[in-house]
Amino acid sequence: MTMFSYKSMDALGAITRGTMDAANLPDLELRLKRMELDLIDCKPTRKGGFSFGKQAITRKDLINFCFHMEQLTSAGVPILDGLADLRDSTDHARFREVVADLIENIEGGDQFSEALSRHPTVFDITFTSLVMAGERSGKIDEVLKNLSESLKWQDELAAQTKKIIMYPAFVGTIVLGVTFFLMIYLVPQLVSFIKNMGEELPMHTQVLIVVSNVFIHYWIVLLAFPILGYIGFSIWLKKVPTARYSWDGAKLKTPMIGEVLHKIILARFATFFGLMYASGITILECMKLSEGIVGNAVVASGIRRAGLLISEGHGVTEAFQNTGMFPPLVIRMLKVGESTGSLDTALRNVSYFYNRDIKEMIEKVQAMIEPVMTVMLGLLLGWIMLSVLGPIYDTISKIKS
Repeated sequence: MTMFSYKSMDALGAITRGTMDAANLPDLELRLKRMELDLIDCKPTRKGGFSFGKQAITRKDLINFCFHMEQLTSAGVPILDGLADLRDSTDHARFREVVADLIENIEGGDQFSEALSRHPTVFDITFTSLVMAGERSGKIDEVLKNLSESLKWQDELAAQTKKIIMYPAFVGTIVLGVTFFLMIYLVPQLVSFIKNMGEELPMHTQVLIVVSNVFIHYWIVLLAFPILGYIGFSIWLKKVPTARYSWDGAKLKTPMIGEVLHKIILARFATFFGLMYASGITILECMKLSEGIVGNAVVASGIRRAGLLISEGHGVTEAFQNTGMFPPLVIRMLKVGESTGSLDTALRNVSYFYNRDIKEMIEKVQAMIEPVMTVMLGLLLGWIMLSVLGPIYDTISKIKS
């Protein structure tokens, strides 16, 4: 299959651009024809290359996909007809291409899960594994409904997490802008006035002058250093596995933020583990898939160790307890679920409790961040005012005396 970058026109004469996999030019024309598009021009392009202006497929698109397919399949509509209806109704060009390719592959003999697995950047391995389990059990509509609810939960969780980041980022940007303005424009003018008074400058004023000179002469370095440092740090984390492990461990130990992050990871793990187990996926396969879900090398390592213990004959509760990564709440819930044979229900309860705690903790952390940022800005302005106005006040006091 070759990736083509194409230009096409619909029945109303609107021009559409995009990319699509096809065996050759006639195959591309046929695929576009089924999307009610007429090919105008095309050229082969490299897979994974940059495509500016291409719409990204977001979590909300996947939620709509799961909801649409769950509603139709539960009503008895065949999967191919449901996909065709979704292809014709969506106005998302890139997603329409993906759905059209799903139809092509299913018509070519693939199962629904196999067709999904051909688009790993859109449907991850957990998504396709759950759909495969639904196909085997004959409960594809239930799996799609659970996936839709799970994706909605992820979307809400992401929105809650952004609350922690957005305010500090906004205030931090303002503080940075104010600092540059004061150090580069205002402080030099005030310092030149202070020097003309001929008084000996106190230490904190001399420090302010040095800092101001650094901003004036090396402002490009000050702006470029965080960007270059971030790029270098990201490359280092990708290239060195031990660096990723150490960094993920440090994040979990960060005051305030670490506890929230740990609970978010455990809530994600409990949600997807319970969803996979309820769909008929074996415990060991659930453990293996969960390693890639948690997004933290330290927790993934703990899950891997628990999986090894389970494969050696240990119980689920005992295996998780021996890793030392999971708090008593998770262990107690697992123990109850294992003894009653309802492990998926126990894990859903874990997710519910953690989701509630996460909301409360995010509100607390956000409430603490606001005054901290305000105090930082006040200390900065107070230091500058003291360094500038202090010598002036001393000079005026000497003149009066």
